[in-house]
Amino acid sequence: MPTTRRQSAIAEGKIPPDEEHEKKRRSPSATRKGRAPSKTRKPGKNREAGKTEEDVDTKPEELPPSKRFKIDTVTTHGKESIYKAGTIERGHIYFFYRPRVQLEEAESIEDIKNFHMLLVPRPPEFSVFQSSAQIGTEKPDPTKSEESEMKVLARGADAVPAPDIGHSKKKHYRLVTVGKKKLPDPESPGRGGSRRKEMFWASVTAVGDDLDSLEKGLGEKTYETKTRGTRHQEPARLVARGGYAIVNSEAEVPSERESHLGYHISHPGPKEMGDVQSSLGIYSASSFILQVKNPLAPATGPQQVHSKLADYPDWIMQGVFGAGEGTAEHSRGRESYGLRFASCETPELLDYEGAQLLLIAAREGEEGLEKSLGEGRGAALAELEEKEAKESVKQVFDELGMDLDEFPVESLEGSWI
Repeated sequence: MPTTRRQSAIAEGKIPPDEEHEKKRRSPSATRKGRAPSKTRKPGKNREAGKTEEDVDTKPEELPPSKRFKIDTVTTHGKESIYKAGTIERGHIYFFYRPRVQLEEAESIEDIKNFHMLLVPRPPEFSVFQSSAQIGTEKPDPTKSEESEMKVLARGADAVPAPDIGHSKKKHYRLVTVGKKKLPDPESPGRGGSRRKEMFWASVTAVGDDLDSLEKGLGEKTYETKTRGTRHQEPARLVARGGYAIVNSEAEVPSERESHLGYHISHPGPKEMGDVQSSLGIYSASSFILQVKNPLAPATGPQQVHSKLADYPDWIMQGVFGAGEGTAEHSRGRESYGLRFASCETPELLDYEGAQLLLIAAREGEEGLEKSLGEGRGAALAELEEKEAKESVKQVFDELGMDLDEFPVESLEGSWI
């Protein structure tokens, strides 16, 4: 016997039974709040006996990390450019100068033709650990495994480069030439005594994966010219060696992004630092802010007009500099080419010859280095270089695959040569 008006209507044939079933299926109480019912969903058995999928209120699927946070991401030509806070690269750093053509020795910074900063990236120290079982037949040493785990957990471990044991010549490197023939000094005021820090231009002049080509480029040269005849150029002089790290700061908005390149010197030691290191702006520990110039932005000086510019791919131009599709409406910044400068969002920005860099003085000393890199990274670099300072000069040159007999070493003792 019908007990409700709706059941009476069904009994009298005014409402078809199928329509009644459809209304019940569509009612809010029949589905989870905020989720549309599936059209093809069929009842199935759940792990708990006697329950179907519709009887169990399952938890929403957990999102992957890339979906949990808002990250400034641009995907172009299949590549994704993401600003990552923290250490994006670490390695060994070397500083060279080359005397002017026809000069056998340099006696001051005025006698220098070029001043170079050589970056040789390395994986983090903790990542290269391998147990004996992975490389041979011996049983793994649990003490070494525990030591490796402690290095992973140690503060600043991501800034410590792995040691170069094999001295292979197959290494990735970048040679950066500093325009003012010295590093910006954190202790010097800006132009006209302003509070702004010193800032100097630099450019990536060579990129390679074979140290033989590096040795050839920095070695002694003799060549002929039509107007001046035979010309001779002395080999470059190594004046400092150490460890470095490039760290991106935490930033809530793109305008607050900063990339810090900090280094700590192992050779020469603090007591051997001399006039040559002081003249070139090299401290035992220091850091500067690193910015990369958009190659499409107008040149800021006559020298840049005639310089070869970096040929960045589209994913860098759009993902880092925000270059639009021909109009300012689709770009970051006010111009169609995007931003004039960007932080070093990815180390790949340094892998193109002609890349123009702006070095802005930050802080010097171990305390300054720690403040720039943060989270124990400065202290970790200092500890590493204190250990590596025990290496001989020959070991340093072997690291670069260079013949010690072909390059003077007096400059590593603080003297001009």
